[in-house]
Amino acid sequence: SLRMALSRGCLSCVKYLMFIFNLIFWLGGCGLFGVGVWLSFTQADFASLPFYFPSISAANLLLVAGGVTMVTGFLGCLGALKEQRCLLLTFFTILLLLVLTEVTLTIVLHVYRELSQLDRKAQDELKEGMKEYKHNEGLKGSWDNVQKMLKCCGVSNKTDWHPVLNSTLPPSCCRGDADPCLDGWDEACYQKAKDWLVKNNKPVLVFVICIGIVQVLALGFSLLMYCQILRAEKYLD
Repeated sequence: SLRMALSRGCLSCVKYLMFIFNLIFWLGGCGLFGVGVWLSFTQADFASLPFYFPSISAANLLLVAGGVTMVTGFLGCLGALKEQRCLLLTFFTILLLLVLTEVTLTIVLHVYRELSQLDRKAQDELKEGMKEYKHNEGLKGSWDNVQKMLKCCGVSNKTDWHPVLNSTLPPSCCRGDADPCLDGWDEACYQKAKDWLVKNNKPVLVFVICIGIVQVLALGFSLLMYCQILRAEKYLD
C-alpha cells in the first residue's frame, strides 16, 4: 500500500511537471508562429518572389515550425492530464521525430552553408525567375518593392538584369525610379536580405535554443510518466 501511494505520488509529480513543460512548449510554438506571421506581413509587398528569397524562406519555416510545435505541445498537455499511455506514446513519437528532423536539418544547413551550395542554388533559382519580370505583373511588383525598400539591385549584382532587360535596369534600381535606369544600387538584394535576417535573428535564435531544451525535457518527462503509469497499473492489477 505504501509503495503504491509513493508510486501514485511520483506519477502525480511527473504529470504536473510534464504539463508545465508542455505548456511552455505550446506557448513557444505560439511565439514562433506569431513571429512567422509578423514576418509574412512585413514581406507582403514582395510575396510573389520565389520562396528561395531569404526572408520569405525564414517566414515559411517559422510558420511550419510554430504550427507543428503548437500541435505537439497540445498533445503533450492532453496526454499528461488524461494519463493515457496511447496519447503519451503518440506525443513521444512525434516529438522524437521532430527533434531528429531539427538536428538533421541543422547539420544539412551547416554543411551546405560551409560549401556555399545552398546560397548558390537559391540565387540561381531567383535569377531564373527574373526572366518572367516583363510578363508577370505580380513578380514585377515584388521585385520593384524589394529593390526600393532595400535599396538594392539584382540577385547577386545589378548585371543580373542585363539579359532580361537588354542591358538596362528596372527603374526601381535607381533613386527616384529613373527611367531608363543605367546605373542602379551597387548592393545585391539576396545578400542584403540575408544580412537583415542575420542582424535580427539573435532573439529568435535564443528562443529556438530554449524551445530545444524544453523539447528534450518534455521527451524525458513523457517517457518517465509512461513508465510510472505502467508501474501504477501493475500495482492495481
